[in-house]
Amino acid sequence: AEMRPVEFVKSCRNDDGGYGGNAAQDSHMLYTLSAVQILSLCDALEHVDKDATAAYIAGLQLADGSFQGDKWGEVDTRFSYCALCALAILGKMDAVDVSAAADFVGECRNFDGGFGAVPGAESHAGQIFCCVGALKIAGKLEEHCDAELLGWWLSERQCDSGGLNGRPEKQADVCYSWWILSSLSILDKVDWINTEKLQRFILQCQDDEGGGISDRPNNVPDVFHTFFGLAGLDLLGYFRTREDGDRYHSINPVYALPKDVCARLGLQEQPAGDVDKEPTPEASQAAEAAAATD
Repeated sequence: AEMRPVEFVKSCRNDDGGYGGNAAQDSHMLYTLSAVQILSLCDALEHVDKDATAAYIAGLQLADGSFQGDKWGEVDTRFSYCALCALAILGKMDAVDVSAAADFVGECRNFDGGFGAVPGAESHAGQIFCCVGALKIAGKLEEHCDAELLGWWLSERQCDSGGLNGRPEKQADVCYSWWILSSLSILDKVDWINTEKLQRFILQCQDDEGGGISDRPNNVPDVFHTFFGLAGLDLLGYFRTREDGDRYHSINPVYALPKDVCARLGLQEQPAGDVDKEPTPEASQAAEAAAATD
């Protein structure tokens, strides 16, 4: 049973070095990061052709530092995070222009301190996690982020229910227990929200009979919200207060992986400055070629 996820991920690998969402599907940046994360969890990164996967990611970087999600050309800060996160896990940060990638993310910062999908796009909690995470990995967070202003914007997302929403005037959703708490954790501002009320909201979204966590109380649970709910509870320190707390793995708010996995990969000890390197000639050529076809 332990190796089944590994075999599935291997079946999703394509000749271009990227991974699709299922076997025989086109490669995409989102699925490529998911594949790398899953194999990291399973301690099976030896199944990744690191050079080929790094080259695939590098080939999606454009001249302005942004990344396409796939060969069809959509640009989004989600892909900036996916690219840098996957490359950091693989130890291949020098495959891309990290400084340009961070500069593009910085261009997506808004007057309210938040970040959007592209320059000028509305601030959104999901995009903020991607931007804050990407900048943290790149070692450029202080340069491109106003932590005080962003911390205020994120803390304003807490609703009367205790849950968090993704942008103003929207309903609370358990998934933002991850997107916002991870960002606040990176910024060291978790105490800017009412953590007890948020914990209570997440626990109210449990299905006491069938298990799992839903987006809101009394809704049907799903795997997506179960992961984000558990991750949010961990960032709140919920599991550390339990008698059996030693059984649980704490999550790293940057990489969305257990801290022990990050330690095994050397990610926690990696100095931020070490990732800001000049791109290799191959990466530069790939970026120029991608820009020419955009």
